[in-house]
Amino acid sequence: MLRDIAGALVPGTSVHIEGAPDGPLSGLTFAAKDLFDVAGYPTGGGNPDWPGNNAPAERHAWAVQALLDGGATLVGKTITDEVSLGILGENVFHGTPLNSAAPDRVPGGSSAGSAAAVAAGMCDIALGTDTGGSVRVPASFCGLYGIRPTHGRLDLRGMMTQAPSSDTTGWFARDGATFAKASAALLTEAETDALPDHLIIAVDAFGFAGPEIGAALAPMIERLSGLVGTVEDDVMAPPGLSTWAKAQRALQPYEGWLTFKDWLDQDNPAMAYSVARGLAAAANIPQTERDWARMMRQEARARLDHLLAPNTILCLPTTPFAAPPKGLPISQTDPLRLQIACLCSHGGLTGVPQVSIPGATLDGLPLGLSIIGRWGMDGQLVALAKAMEATL
Repeated sequence: MLRDIAGALVPGTSVHIEGAPDGPLSGLTFAAKDLFDVAGYPTGGGNPDWPGNNAPAERHAWAVQALLDGGATLVGKTITDEVSLGILGENVFHGTPLNSAAPDRVPGGSSAGSAAAVAAGMCDIALGTDTGGSVRVPASFCGLYGIRPTHGRLDLRGMMTQAPSSDTTGWFARDGATFAKASAALLTEAETDALPDHLIIAVDAFGFAGPEIGAALAPMIERLSGLVGTVEDDVMAPPGLSTWAKAQRALQPYEGWLTFKDWLDQDNPAMAYSVARGLAAAANIPQTERDWARMMRQEARARLDHLLAPNTILCLPTTPFAAPPKGLPISQTDPLRLQIACLCSHGGLTGVPQVSIPGATLDGLPLGLSIIGRWGMDGQLVALAKAMEATL
């Protein structure tokens, strides 16, 4: 039985399923966020009243099966922010998993337990989900490799839905080699050595994050530049990062409301105030605002399609700050969530792949540098992340 040294596992759940023998991931272990079905176990979704608690899943989610088929052994189901509606990693029912890199700080969410388990060395790989930043943010806060793949690339069968137009499966690893192996299995493509040849530095994103974040990430940008042929500065979001974030805050929450409204109506579930408040607000987002947001999504996709030519990547800070302290009041966490959204909303809006690479710190706290590319460029981003590790 896996010893839960990080408070990362769903309480009362013990899982151990051996992977296929002699696969490329043999000898590696993984955990799965409690949004993924594991045959014989309930899918709790981070809330005691979620219907998935009522009966065990009949079959493995596609991503779980893919890692098992690759030879990795499943060793646990991990805590998630309540029904994936969170970005800091604090769950009132299951607690806050330990951020081993910063024990008095949040791990980031909603894939909090998965990131915490990998960071603590409890497993080699962990599955998460990313709708509005739920892999990218904990990867940055915990000092891990994390990926949000191209939207629609992976089979999401057996993964709990939040907002389908933004939902993705993602994953974490501590080192570049393991990250590349897991990525090859889940992206169903061989590892590549082909690297991009052009880098764009998103000056608006670095400006938004501020000079301290820029200075902390500067050595990583220098190493990244050394692996890529040409480098230039440009603006990622000409209308403004906050404008893109506003559009995503209209689209994603309303889709979440549509996903959960029947459950709320029928079960009146126990729920944290911050989560219930968000769903209630989402129900009242007007049609006019959602229509505007869909047009902004088209503009954002056109902008990145223009900016990200073949073999071109863009880099930006994964998060605008390092992990905040645990247990902050809502009045302090609300502004933090809004700031995070400004550096994460492009994922749901445009669907482009993004990898967060560890390697920087600010006052001893981890920070991630992100690279994004065109749709389908996932493998090259993974290869570049692995190559970055070799430059240390």
